Amino acid sequence: MKKLGFIGMGNMAQALAHGFIQSGSIAGADVCAFAPHQDKLRANAAKIGFTPVESVQALADACDTLIMACKPYQIEGVLRELGEKLAGKALISIAAGWDFARYAKYLPAGTRLQFVMPNTPAMVGEGVLLFEQTHSLEAEERAQILKLFASVGLVEEVPSHLMGIAGTVTGCGPAFVDLFLEAYGDAAVKYGMKRADAYALISQMVLGSAKLQLATKLHPGVLKDNVCSPAGTTIRGLTALEREGFRNACIQSIDAIMEKG
Repeated sequence: MKKLGFIGMGNMAQALAHGFIQSGSIAGADVCAFAPHQDKLRANAAKIGFTPVESVQALADACDTLIMACKPYQIEGVLRELGEKLAGKALISIAAGWDFARYAKYLPAGTRLQFVMPNTPAMVGEGVLLFEQTHSLEAEERAQILKLFASVGLVEEVPSHLMGIAGTVTGCGPAFVDLFLEAYGDAAVKYGMKRADAYALISQMVLGSAKLQLATKLHPGVLKDNVCSPAGTTIRGLTALEREGFRNACIQSIDAIMEKG
């Protein structure tokens, strides 16, 4: 991989570009991007450190490895526009629903493909990067791309049939956690805390709780029980969450996504 090119520069692409460059895994001079809104693209380029280009064709000419980071509904049009320019290149797709099998009928011969599902915490080096096990990258090339993505978080290889659910819980999950943070922030403000202080404490609490589970590998129920004293405050709060259907609401949020089709 000599030059990396982003097709699209939305929130997820910005998170990855920022993470890759800030980690030192790739020089900003070796990262290019195209997006239709050129003013916004140039502003992001100045902020993150990549090179903006004026057309998707110019991007394909300049880069040997491309990251498909546009909206899923735009991909067919982009593929038609690029056509044979993709031949001989590595294409990394981060668009939901566009797995290896779906791309098969669109790509010219010689295009090597890897489907990856990232999430936005990659911007701070704490992402989850799901690599579909089915791919057509060369071995050395894939090792290099795995290393690049590992610079911004945890890389996991996932069977094709599980990419949907794994991507849902890790890709949509940050928004659910943010809602949790906001809700408990509201509760803290209700009882007198400043909002900024509340968010700082609650975010650290979530970070620490997650790290504790990862470090100990204990079942979350065990860790929960360790905080609950008989007739104590925590068990009262947990009982209220159960009464309001907290677990069911979490499961229903995933069902709403997985059953959308």
